[in-house]
Amino acid sequence: MRIFKYLIGIWAAVVVYVLFSFLAGPKGLSSYNFLLSEKEQQRENIRNLELLNEELERSRNNLIYDHDTLLVQARQMGYGYEDERFLRIVGFSNIKPVQAEVGNVYTAQKPDFIVDRHIKVAALCIGLLLFAFLLTMEVIDRRSR
Repeated sequence: MRIFKYLIGIWAAVVVYVLFSFLAGPKGLSSYNFLLSEKEQQRENIRNLELLNEELERSRNNLIYDHDTLLVQARQMGYGYEDERFLRIVGFSNIKPVQAEVGNVYTAQKPDFIVDRHIKVAALCIGLLLFAFLLTMEVIDRRSR
C-alpha cells in the first residue's frame, strides 16, 4: 500500500499535463476556438471581397458596353475630345474623383496558447510537490510512532 501512495504524485502530474494540454495547449480547446473565430473573420472578408468584385465587374461592364459611362469616366479623369474646351470653376478644388475601393487585407493572428514545454514543467513540479508532501507526511508519521 505504501508504494501506491507515491504513485499518486506521478498520476497527479499526468492528470495536470492532460488537463492543461486539453484546455490551453497548442492543440487544445482555446486554440481551436480561436481558430474558429479566425475562420469566421476570413469568411467575412471573403464575402466582402466578393461583393466588391461584383461591383467592380459591373463598373467594368458599364465601361465596356456603355459609351456614355465611358465618356463620363474619361471626363472625370480629365480627358476629352480634341476640340473640346474645359471650364474650370474656382472654389471647387476640394472635390476629388471617386476612387475605386480595393478591399482590405486581413492577416490571420497567431493563437495564444501555453507552450507544451511549460505544461510539462508545471505538471512535473506539481507531481514532485505532491510526492514530497506525501514523503514528508510519511516521515512525520514514522517519527511520531
